[in-house]
Amino acid sequence: MQRKEVEKSYINKINELRKHDKAYFKQDKPIISDRDYDEIKKEILNLEKKYSYLKNKNSPSQKVGYEPSSKFKKIEHEIPMLSLANAFSKENIEDFLKKIKNFLNIKDSEKITFSAEPKIDGISASLKYIDGNFTLGLSRGDGKTGEDITNNLKTIKNIPKKINKPNFPKILAVRGEVYISKSDFKKIAKQFSNPRNAAGGSLRQKNPNETKKIPLKFLAYGFGIVEPKNFEKQSEYLKLLKTWGFNTSPLNRLVSTIEDIEKNHRMIESQRSTIDYDLDGLVYKVDNLKLQNRLGFVTNSPRWAVAHKFSAEKGFSIIKSIEIQVGRTGALTPVAKIEPTNIGGVVVSNATLHNEDEIKRKDIRIGDTVCIQRAGDVIPQVLYVDKGKRNKNTKKFDFPNKCPSCGLKTIKEFNYSMKKKDAVTRCPDPKFNCKEILREKLKHFVSKDALNIDGFGKKIIQNFWDLNMIKYPADIFNLNFKKISSLNGWGDLSATNLEKAIKKSKKISLAKLIFAIGIRHIGQENAKTLAKYFVNIKKFEKLFDRKKRKKILNYLLELDGIGETQVNSLETFFLNSININTVSNLVKELNVTDFKTNKFGIFYEKTIMFTGGLSKMSRAEAKALAEKEGGKILSTASKKLDYLVVGDSKPTPKKVEKAKQLNIKILDENSWYGLLNR
Repeated sequence: MQRKEVEKSYINKINELRKHDKAYFKQDKPIISDRDYDEIKKEILNLEKKYSYLKNKNSPSQKVGYEPSSKFKKIEHEIPMLSLANAFSKENIEDFLKKIKNFLNIKDSEKITFSAEPKIDGISASLKYIDGNFTLGLSRGDGKTGEDITNNLKTIKNIPKKINKPNFPKILAVRGEVYISKSDFKKIAKQFSNPRNAAGGSLRQKNPNETKKIPLKFLAYGFGIVEPKNFEKQSEYLKLLKTWGFNTSPLNRLVSTIEDIEKNHRMIESQRSTIDYDLDGLVYKVDNLKLQNRLGFVTNSPRWAVAHKFSAEKGFSIIKSIEIQVGRTGALTPVAKIEPTNIGGVVVSNATLHNEDEIKRKDIRIGDTVCIQRAGDVIPQVLYVDKGKRNKNTKKFDFPNKCPSCGLKTIKEFNYSMKKKDAVTRCPDPKFNCKEILREKLKHFVSKDALNIDGFGKKIIQNFWDLNMIKYPADIFNLNFKKISSLNGWGDLSATNLEKAIKKSKKISLAKLIFAIGIRHIGQENAKTLAKYFVNIKKFEKLFDRKKRKKILNYLLELDGIGETQVNSLETFFLNSININTVSNLVKELNVTDFKTNKFGIFYEKTIMFTGGLSKMSRAEAKALAEKEGGKILSTASKKLDYLVVGDSKPTPKKVEKAKQLNIKILDENSWYGLLNR
């Protein structure tokens, strides 16, 4: 899979996940099974691991759950309830271990102990205790803000309401999972589609007496705010939870090697059918809390933890036809329309074929019997053809050489890093007016990681598009809501709610706006890096000016994390007058807030570059600390560089020499640590 196809496929998957998020977290009416939902996330996260340039605010790596329900009071978590990165194979776990050791700058031979805990398929909740009294219960919500479901949680019998233990912290937010056991679910199965749905629906009842009727249970495994912290390890905390009266899993283990991890994973997966609650994997957390603190977080998940999922499910079906979808980056993705088949409790009717090369490599034909795997794709994927069942009527698929949307001749771009053509066939869209691409860009624009307009999903985009009500992002803010209220399926209330959601979305951070615009190769992390540089919308708008743009783009190449690919993409985007007008009109409708940095940090308004390995920490950790203190990280030396930090291990002589020529302050390791501890 090559870059263009990767990006197209990636965005399509995330847009589909958004729909399931709303049904799953907000409406308690999942369209697909919980396992299917997990499998949707799998390929998205696998793509992000494989292709570092992929970032999206709607990605499960960037977000948690869904916006809190309007039925309950919204309260911000004192410490966010973040999601976890997923692992699906031994290789994924090895990569997880390697990244941790690299970040901590420790030898591969050194062991790190992990707390291995079963991942219950339930509803996450946080219980706050003050002086031993249960005072506040929150749902996960979107990870930053949860729903106040205190009274509903108080109906759960195994949640302690008062704890009288001398070693119990003065303030403690206990985190865990609300679930229904398999045996209890059998008694109420006619009311709900699955145990998780039952737990979610019950917790969101306005009347706690209704919640009380459902046999909910709570299993504790984590913590948020804690004062004072009288434990130093995750395993120690789990033992304390038990002494304080909380239910914890008897399957919790300590592991330290890949062999331990694999053995424990196989053992518990083999026992799943005998365990009285649904499990979808195991969670590994670095046991030492000091190491957890050093590792910190990426955008929306901890570096020190990962969810190791159980294996995917497979089934067989017949390909009826193959259709081509055009994504917002112009990538053409073939999708197999198959005879509906039940795979693991879910009826599947579509399967991705990825690209033309994949069809040829697997020799996939219309009429073939194929093996389908629900392995994390938005729509499941075709693994292989059962050629023993192939008949004479099967037809080879001719991949189109013209865009099915605008009719332009398709291309396969040359990948200079790989030194070959991309696998992805793409609509070049030189005039930026391919209808399918424009429509898909609108879907990206309103998505959760972008403008995050509640209730404005891709079906509504499609509907308004078909009615010629929207074409460009700014059109969203000039919709005729009186007309909308008269449309089929709409009314005054739903139109008013949409209007409120759109008005609310007008206030947006600079980083979110840059991402929402949908510039190719500019993912969430790239957008954040650019926002740090531009700081405010006025400086970003300088990209509209050809003369100013050239100077800006040259400097952007010096930023850590921004390369030629991103710079070329920005140049291509802003060379087009339609794009400039689109962004300019959009900005007029929005209240774009400045990028916030730590003004009290020791590196505020300073630029820093690193060369050579440091002895006490990795460069990744050093960069994270510098940014936390308000600094900007550069990748090349120039007059704008304030500090060059030179590690003891193999620094680049050219960088050091250039820094000397430019009279840049050079710090050795001891000076660097001295600044940090100042």
